[in-house]
Amino acid sequence: MKHDIREYLLFENEDFMVINKPSGIATLDERKDVFAPSILRMAKAYVEDAQVGHRLDKETTGALVIAKNPEAYRHISMQFEHRETAKRYHAVVEGMQDWDGMLVNLPILPLKDGKVVIDRQRGKDAETWFRTLQVFRGYTLVECMPITGRMHQIRIHLTCLKAPIVADGMYGGPEVYLSDLKRNYSLKKNTEELPLMRRVALHAHSLSFKLLDDSPITVEAPYPKDFAVLVKQLGNFS
Repeated sequence: MKHDIREYLLFENEDFMVINKPSGIATLDERKDVFAPSILRMAKAYVEDAQVGHRLDKETTGALVIAKNPEAYRHISMQFEHRETAKRYHAVVEGMQDWDGMLVNLPILPLKDGKVVIDRQRGKDAETWFRTLQVFRGYTLVECMPITGRMHQIRIHLTCLKAPIVADGMYGGPEVYLSDLKRNYSLKKNTEELPLMRRVALHAHSLSFKLLDDSPITVEAPYPKDFAVLVKQLGNFS
């Protein structure tokens, strides 16, 4: 994996960078693995004053904004705080879902083991909109628009809709194998079949925010290879 932030650039000006974050790199430094690369560390190696505007889970790919100076960081932080940004994620979920503006409004409580649960008494408010993009046989590509920014929000909300994300073992998401999709699929002798997606099938597809002069911008992040292959194969065999 490349550790130069410029390899992932989608947009850059004097104040901001937007990258297509790869899977497997944490946004911030990890306490348990201080030597592992992080997006923040890679950004600071390129621009000393760099600060990440928000977080994506380590497994999650897609559009992530980085401020290059303190003024830009204040500007983007306020937009996230006041919910003036728009994040659109794409996810492949279990089941054939027909949603056109499905709102889930369920409070989220983080647990000590790194998971989250829905807790109506102690949870913090969390809202996500969902919209069907494409229906396959047994699965659906959905657009997810979180209004709030809670940890694992999209993942737990989809589980509540009985539509967990593909390969999300933490929240009951199934693995998808080519042999499940393709009739008369035959595996080479003495080989083990691997799932089409080996991480949570969630991608931050676009991010909309305002630049320092308040002009609006939307940056789209192309699908990474594994996500693109999953969507393509589901389409091929539906």
